[in-house]
Amino acid sequence: MSAPRITTTQVGIVGGGPAGLMLSHLLARRGIDSVVVDHRSRLEIERTVRAGILEADSVRLLADTGVSDRVLREGHQHHGTYFAFGGEVHHIDFEELARASVWLYPQTEVFIDLADARAAAGADVRFGVSGTTVHDITGDRPSIRFTDSEGTAQEVRCRYLVGADGSHSMCRHEIPASDLRQYRKEYPFGWFGILCEAPRSAPELIYNHSERGFALISQRTETMQRMYFQCDPDEDVDAWSDDRIWAELQARVGANGCDLNEGPIVDKTVLRFRSNVVEPMRYGSMLLAGDAAHTVPPTGAKGLNLALADVRVLAEVLDRALTKSDDDLLEEYSERALDRVWRSQHFSYWMTSMLHRPPQADEFDLRRQVAELSAVVRSTAGSTYLAESYTGWPSSDCLG
Repeated sequence: MSAPRITTTQVGIVGGGPAGLMLSHLLARRGIDSVVVDHRSRLEIERTVRAGILEADSVRLLADTGVSDRVLREGHQHHGTYFAFGGEVHHIDFEELARASVWLYPQTEVFIDLADARAAAGADVRFGVSGTTVHDITGDRPSIRFTDSEGTAQEVRCRYLVGADGSHSMCRHEIPASDLRQYRKEYPFGWFGILCEAPRSAPELIYNHSERGFALISQRTETMQRMYFQCDPDEDVDAWSDDRIWAELQARVGANGCDLNEGPIVDKTVLRFRSNVVEPMRYGSMLLAGDAAHTVPPTGAKGLNLALADVRVLAEVLDRALTKSDDDLLEEYSERALDRVWRSQHFSYWMTSMLHRPPQADEFDLRRQVAELSAVVRSTAGSTYLAESYTGWPSSDCLG
């Protein structure tokens, strides 16, 4: 076997999704070189359909650092959201309560903006690699080995290595169990998600509570809508015809006086609900970011926003560590990032438990949930907490 081709850089990044690409972009703005690798092709990532609600800070990060202002031109600014329960619909006004808003902008578009920006800058981003492994992560010269898309063996040698390779992270699994604490929660339900060709059913998202279970009415574009309803995590997608899906969705929102615009369903999927947090987010010369370090249920729309918040902090910390040649400065990353992670875990858990029908729930459980929802929407303090958490805490409100 021939020796691999060697590339030397300051930061090696495993994972070319939004977290990895944004970190590469932020490091470049600080004059720090990086190499990004991902086993998926760019086209494969672009074709992965994912919704996206961006917090105000995430939008500013994209626009103000020069990635793209497309989110401001093509995204949809949401000034609030709807909560439907107890036969009524209530509006939570984010602008009034938190002086902030969110943007509907699919994660796929965030990836495209970042990939285009990195390509335009001539960044070293390698999609479609295989056999990726990481080495010497406790030393001062870690490396990434892989075979590139042309079949050539490669090795990237770096000063620091970042695992931004998703919830099934290979990098995370390289950390000995004795040096890692993982906090996990498995939820007893999932979401049955559809993508359909239909005009919007509402100007903003609807979080719907009903005796039949939760439903979320979301959007993607003017003519393409994303909708979800609570289901068993092992639900068989093929057992649901389009007619059955629409009947279920209409029954759930109809209990609160809503009606949906229907259209052809072009995609169906079941999303499992899990929470996972890794502590610390650093091991030796390797750091974890995004889903590699933590996952949250989608109810609170925190996943992508947390990943972007991680790398904003990580870019600062790596810059100081490289400038001062001081590995001890890396400790700051976990402390600052985990403060926001656990806030987000709490908010996502709260939203999930308040809106979803628990297994074997009785009339008491459902009426108690309605009472909790009523307390939130009728209280300025309760509505403000929801609005502030949903739109995202400013960076200054978190540690550091």
